[in-house]
Amino acid sequence: MLTAAFPKISMPILAWFALVPLLVALRERSAGDAFKTGFIAGLVHYLTLLYWVVFTMRVYGYLPWWQSVSLLFLLAAYLALYPGIFALAVVRTCRNPIHLIWLAPFFWVALEYVRTFLLTGFPWGLVGYSQFNRLHIIQISDMFGVYGVSFLVVLVNTAIYVLLLAAAGKPWRGVTVSRQQAFKTTAFALALITLTIVYGRYRIAAMDAAMDKAAKTRVALIQGNIDQARKWDPAFQISTTKKYVDLTLSAVDRQPDLVVWPETATPFYFEASPKLTQLVTDAIRKAGVYLLVGSPSVQAVGDQAAYYNSAYLVAPDGSIAGRYDKVHLVPFGEYVPLKQLLSFVGKMVAQVGDFSPGKKGHTLAWGPDRPKLGVQICFEIIFPDLCRSLVKNGAGLLVNLTNDAWFDRSSAAEQHFSMAAFRAIENRRSLVRCANTGISGVVDPVGRVVRRTELFSDAVVVKAVPALTEQALYTRMGDFLPQIGLIIMGILMLLPSGKGVIGIKRGIDRKVGRRR
Repeated sequence: MLTAAFPKISMPILAWFALVPLLVALRERSAGDAFKTGFIAGLVHYLTLLYWVVFTMRVYGYLPWWQSVSLLFLLAAYLALYPGIFALAVVRTCRNPIHLIWLAPFFWVALEYVRTFLLTGFPWGLVGYSQFNRLHIIQISDMFGVYGVSFLVVLVNTAIYVLLLAAAGKPWRGVTVSRQQAFKTTAFALALITLTIVYGRYRIAAMDAAMDKAAKTRVALIQGNIDQARKWDPAFQISTTKKYVDLTLSAVDRQPDLVVWPETATPFYFEASPKLTQLVTDAIRKAGVYLLVGSPSVQAVGDQAAYYNSAYLVAPDGSIAGRYDKVHLVPFGEYVPLKQLLSFVGKMVAQVGDFSPGKKGHTLAWGPDRPKLGVQICFEIIFPDLCRSLVKNGAGLLVNLTNDAWFDRSSAAEQHFSMAAFRAIENRRSLVRCANTGISGVVDPVGRVVRRTELFSDAVVVKAVPALTEQALYTRMGDFLPQIGLIIMGILMLLPSGKGVIGIKRGIDRKVGRRR
């Protein structure tokens, strides 16, 4: 059910009770069995959510089927540790069923937060992302990030479970729920949902008014739809570049201020390949517009060369106005982590050398009256803090360059696009996304998908987007909600087994009694 809440199946209503069966299974489990149960639930979820990894590894990583499937199981097993730890924490600390509604949501978002940075981080498919097209619900992301939506979804799951316990007369770990407790729990959950929807309506109206008054920037997105198997073939370098040039020139009549090409749109090292670079810059002089183009780049560092996955900002006169280098690189795709220990491991992307990371929060300026560009390349967009750092540094327009051709027509491209939409709401910025084979599109500051393209099609999208300047609470404060959850979880898990919240309360009562 949890997998079905995400694209492509896209039944977000399922997420609101998908965790109830897991809670049912934990009712009388020991701590060890609870971890195993959560782990198995997580394994099933991530195997079905990330099935597309097999295709990517097989077709573009050139691995045999058995290795591709093994890697999927390895990744799913790692991610399944988090639901396993969640189940363990719930059983150890929630001795009273009412504590579920107070603690389980904090535990869940704390573990989602850890997943964003542990072992380089892989926050794909956080529960809150399942609600990406429920605009009134997800507006709380400008305060709490996507974690706030995850928190609400898990809280509702626990409230439903407590209500079911009361209706069935079943105890939770020996403690029975009274009807009055069940009523209060249900009322609390309904009140939070109501407040969330009211806040969502208010913020959408406020943002719509702000967007009407804001300065607009006309952006042209060029989706070249280049076959990944031919993309790096030297025989197709010129034809690939000319295709992007022709599509760009076709958009000039619609007077864009900025033209955007996808990640590594140029199948050569920009600046390091003079003739091919000139083919691009000559076209930009002719068009008389700014171009943001994804390209690998190389820079001399002493006697060695440093490689970057970059985005170049080319001015209308053909000069380089700025460059952003990708910060969060893909392990085994753009670099090999712990190379000295894992020297036997190759990279999936054989056409380029090991990339070096760029500077976090680096924005691109392109004129005093134009919004700074906050660029994120490929899966950087799924890391909320990276996007937040750009907006804190003055970005007025978010731009995601990506190449999702690796995913073919699987659900991965849809999942990737849905996650990108949250960065617009969290920071109250317009987001434009340009992908080689799709999905390209425009998301406004309330998360509406204003325009989007189809997969594997040539496309040119020109759209005027508002550039807001206010900083949302999330932009200023960051991930305080999951951080609070992590502190709570850490304290409770360090207590002797079986104490939990009840143990803390009894300890306080004993101290108060002795003083009396």
